[in-house]
Amino acid sequence: MRYCRFQLNSQAQYGLVESAAGRDQIMRTLVTSPEEADGDMESLRTKRIDPIPLEEATLLAPVRPSKIVCIGRNYREHAAELGHDVPTEPLLFLKATSALLTPGATVLRPKISQRVDHEGELGVVIGKTCHHPAADEDVRQYILGYTCVNDVTARDLQTKDGQWSRAKGFDTFCPVGPLVTDEIDPWKGVAVGVRVNNDVRQDGNTRDFIFALDVVIRHIAQAMTLFPGDLIATGTPSGVSPIVAGDVVEVSVEGDGVLRNLVADE
Repeated sequence: MRYCRFQLNSQAQYGLVESAAGRDQIMRTLVTSPEEADGDMESLRTKRIDPIPLEEATLLAPVRPSKIVCIGRNYREHAAELGHDVPTEPLLFLKATSALLTPGATVLRPKISQRVDHEGELGVVIGKTCHHPAADEDVRQYILGYTCVNDVTARDLQTKDGQWSRAKGFDTFCPVGPLVTDEIDPWKGVAVGVRVNNDVRQDGNTRDFIFALDVVIRHIAQAMTLFPGDLIATGTPSGVSPIVAGDVVEVSVEGDGVLRNLVADE
């Protein structure tokens, strides 16, 4: 199942996305939101609409999280390129929900930063309340689906501050979308990449995670309850680089589409 969030008649709606005649189209709206499904998307009522080609829809961020939990340095080569040690357990930080940005909207480089980087990542959307799952419990039951995330980072402020809240939390610093899908399997390996102005900058695969998703989710849920709709950004592969005004940044997750955003100076 694949879904998006979009504007229809000036209202935000969730829509089911299906392939028809070789194009992704929004075929039905969800009467209730995915966050209310308690992990059972099949139970949600839908309403048929006239098909809307996905590329013609006014898309919104497909998530409304109570929190955005991020994993730092979850690829060895990324840790190495920044001169950091490989963590011995998942490294957690939070990103402000006010940083959320819709597909196609503009990332704003703050005036106080001299270097802003892209960080393409696989995003995990929680579908069911998760707190202290048992060691033998399959954490997949808590996952609603997966999406593309750009964990935009003011790299100079990250280094200066020591902790990362400001560097990661500026408004527009968390583009997400365009879809959420449950049709991919990160445990088997999913390609994650970034292009800037059509130039490949990052090219990774979830097979290279230091900490697999079950380890990550259990680690987070030992500290804080994950609620339906919460978003986990699972770490970025090597190849992060500065972005400047006028750039077009494309984050891709295999089987999930492409998240495309412009860059401008504040």
